[in-house]
Amino acid sequence: EVQLVESGIGLVQPGGSLRLSCAASGFTFSNYAMSWVRQAPGKGLEWVSTVVSGGGSTYYADSVKGRFTISQDNANNTVYLQMNSVKPEDTAMYYCATGFTGGWPLNSLSFNYWGQGTQVTVSS
Repeated sequence: EVQLVESGIGLVQPGGSLRLSCAASGFTFSNYAMSWVRQAPGKGLEWVSTVVSGGGSTYYADSVKGRFTISQDNANNTVYLQMNSVKPEDTAMYYCATGFTGGWPLNSLSFNYWGQGTQVTVSS
């Protein structure tokens, strides 16, 4: 059974940093692209970042490029999202996901597997 479990500190001040983690199990982690997706209150799903090739290639949405870094620890089956210089507009529920189905715009069927999500709130 595939499981994705996110964790991370939920409240941070603007300009601060935090790191989200996603522990994966039930599949060969290094063989799959891993993504972070977020959903702000009252808005749709927004793709944030993807890491592929066991960590060799990374991709970012323009809204987070230069501020967020995705990484993959294959030894511990964990993917991270380092978030720096956070802004209030980064406030959202963040989901770890894998198994992209091609569904676009993003919706609940766009990935085969989702974590339960972790709330990030950026506020002073």
